[in-house]
Amino acid sequence: MVTVGFHASHEQISPGQLLKDVQHAERAGFDAAMCSDHIEPWSERQGHSGFAWSWLGAALATTSLRFGVVTAPGQRYHPAIIAHASATLASMFPGRFWLAPGSGENMNEHITGDPWPAKDIRQRRLEECVDVIRRLHRGGEVTHRGLVTVEQARIWDVPDTPPPLIAPAVSVETAGRAAAWADGLVTVNQPEPKLRDMLAAYRDNGGKGKAALQVHLSWAGTDKEASAIALDQWRTNTFAPPIPWDLPTAGHFDAVGGQVPEEQVRSTVNVSASLGRHVDWLAGYADLGFDELYLHFVGQEQAAFIDAFATDVLPQLRTSEGSPDQPQLAPATAHPASDVSA
Repeated sequence: MVTVGFHASHEQISPGQLLKDVQHAERAGFDAAMCSDHIEPWSERQGHSGFAWSWLGAALATTSLRFGVVTAPGQRYHPAIIAHASATLASMFPGRFWLAPGSGENMNEHITGDPWPAKDIRQRRLEECVDVIRRLHRGGEVTHRGLVTVEQARIWDVPDTPPPLIAPAVSVETAGRAAAWADGLVTVNQPEPKLRDMLAAYRDNGGKGKAALQVHLSWAGTDKEASAIALDQWRTNTFAPPIPWDLPTAGHFDAVGGQVPEEQVRSTVNVSASLGRHVDWLAGYADLGFDELYLHFVGQEQAAFIDAFATDVLPQLRTSEGSPDQPQLAPATAHPASDVSA
């Protein structure tokens, strides 16, 4: 049976309200949760960006859900800091925490003042960070000199079971390459052929663990309202790389997103007032082989979405084998931009 989780978008909702939202999601029947880790929102209209690691401690302590976070070691965060933070959460909440270390986006990393590396360098830097984090999670002293530098680091409180390191990816190439180090795969909703190829690349290269999908969606009482929510909140997240990797601030994203049409937003966000249509989309993702679906309602007011999906969507996903018509999951022009790195 597919796990259905709640995605907590720090860029869109204040940390206090987001904590209430994830508690609401647990009461309503969601199985798990994941969150973003930003210092800068994608748009000034989103207007928030709480510190994910502080929030995770509160969320884990006040719910019984399993949580994940998409994060980026190597520039804004030293890998020893990520190892330390994740080890502490995994020690306090055994079996309930995972992290997805990615290569990051300039919008979050530029604050250090260091140059923003090319993608191939960022990928190698990430792989060094993953190795450092794993060694620190085993309790050893680590010295490493490469694209990142670590001198005699040790974590004194390590969990009995290290937290899983899940590979975030939006490209087939990255999914295949990550199979060498990852404990699972997480991506975002994209066209069905692309998702099939990503899963195949990960598995065919020896990738193990569960496959998770963050699903951007918009729902409201009418299609017009659902479209308006998606256009307002998520139009800056519809560009193909390298735009989402390289732009530095929310103002830059607003500048390039000012004239985005509704059709382009619908290529990234599943937009419909029909809960049945959302069931079909989500069941289709499960049929592809995704074990966990994390639902990201792109609006800022979460309560109505949580209640409606808990009542009319989650029960059908838990009993259905998917739509017999196998609907197309997303338009073939989709170019998702999200916290999941390519």
